[in-house]
Formats: sequence, structure tokens, C-alpha cells
Amino acid sequence: VSLLKHYCLCCTALMNHVTFLITESSLSLSCAFSCVEVDEDDAPDIDIYHCPNCEKTHGKSTMKNKKKNWSKHDTGQSTDIKAVQNGSQVFIKELRSRTFPSADDVVVKLSGSQLTMDYLEENGFNEPILAQKKDGLGMSMPAPTFYISDVENYVGPDVGVDVVDVTKQSDSKMKLKEFVDFYYSTNRKKVLNVINLEFSDTRMNSIVESPQIVRRLSWVENYWPDDALLGNYTDFHIECGGASVWYHVLKVVTLRR
Repeated sequence: VSLLKHYCLCCTALMNHVTFLITESSLSLSCAFSCVEVDEDDAPDIDIYHCPNCEKTHGKSTMKNKKKNWSKHDTGQSTDIKAVQNGSQVFIKELRSRTFPSADDVVVKLSGSQLTMDYLEENGFNEPILAQKKDGLGMSMPAPTFYISDVENYVGPDVGVDVVDVTKQSDSKMKLKEFVDFYYSTNRKKVLNVINLEFSDTRMNSIVESPQIVRRLSWVENYWPDDALLGNYTDFHIECGGASVWYHVLKVVTLRR
């Protein structure tokens, strides 16, 4: 398989611009992934590609040998010992067999009205804090009926998102509409994870507001000048080791395998 910036030979709509293509092994002709229904991130796994028409003469496409476990780091260990693949049945069975310490020993549980600047100044912020209800937090969230299709509607179908293939731990970019279509599909062959979604400049920004305590602590809210980007090529950022993050679980779905 060869990924080329070239012209698609089977789709006239793509003749006016370049795109990622797949080169047929038997004829050295290039076709857009969408024309032959091949996912871009699946293409590297194909060893010899034949389109549906050429399968009749040259046989079906063949995949690369996956004996080498790509998720295993080179640690000098014998290749006879295979690492357990993330998300596999063996991985899930092993995970379920383990026991973990209770989170009650490290998580501080407060009501929304208790989580104030006075509390943090007196007690510090050295442990995770869990507010079991959003009441008193001064935050705004969509209704629990808000679903992924609503995200697409509010943010826009053509917005690009960073997606990680959970099993391969490889990342790629997709349009939000493509991810939504994948999410609703009934025949998923992989698990994809959207790392983040920036929506501050979209309609979704009007229905989401962070907790009041987050806004009180935020450097961006309190110290970032209005002209911070004027004459600069970057803005400040802090690596994860120095950051505090807030999460709100809007909906939980239990997946059974």
C-alpha cells in the first residue's frame, strides 16, 4: 500500500485537489479511500491491495502479518513473550480479577455550596474533590438528554477532532461528523476515543459554564490580558503537572462485552 498525494482516478469530484490515496498493487492506480471504502487509518495494515473489480482476477487484498505486537515496547525481552493487548478479552479478565484500594481514603466529598475560596484557603487543594451533585456549584450544563448528535449540531459537523485508536494507541484526525457516524454505527471494529473538543467559539459555549470556583481560580479568567496575543507567537500554558482539571459526568453508559 502506498499513501500518495495525487489525483483520484475514479472520482471526478476529487480531480481538482490533492488527497490521500491508496495505490492498487496490481495496476499501480490510485483511488481515494472514500471511493473504495477504506479507512485512512486502516490502510497501513494492508499488505497487498486489490479493488473490488480486480479481486475477481487477482484475488482479495491481504493484510500484513501482525505477529509482532506493536503495543509492546522494545525492552530487550524475548519476542516469545507477548504483551497483553489493551482492551482484549485477556486484558478485561485480568482487570476484573484485580482489587483496588477504596477511593474514600483520598477523595474529599463536598457539597457544591461547601466548595468555596474560603474552604480552599483554609484546607488547601491537595486531594481530588468530588461534588456529588452540581447544586450550589454555579455551573451550567446541558440536560441529560443532550447526546453526541447534539454536540455535532451545536459545534458543527466539519470541526476537526483528535481521535485515538484505543487498541493501537495511534492518533488521527477526523471530522466531528465522521466520528458521530462511527459512534452510531452498529458494526464497530475498533474503539476510538476523542481526546478533546474545543467549543468556546461555537454555539455550545452558551450552554456550558464551568463551576464558579473554577472561574475564581482560573489564570485565564483572572490574569490573562485582553491583548495577550498581540505581537506574540504563542500564549502561556502549564503542563499537566501544574494544572488542576474539573470534570462533570453528564451521562454514563455501561458497555458489556
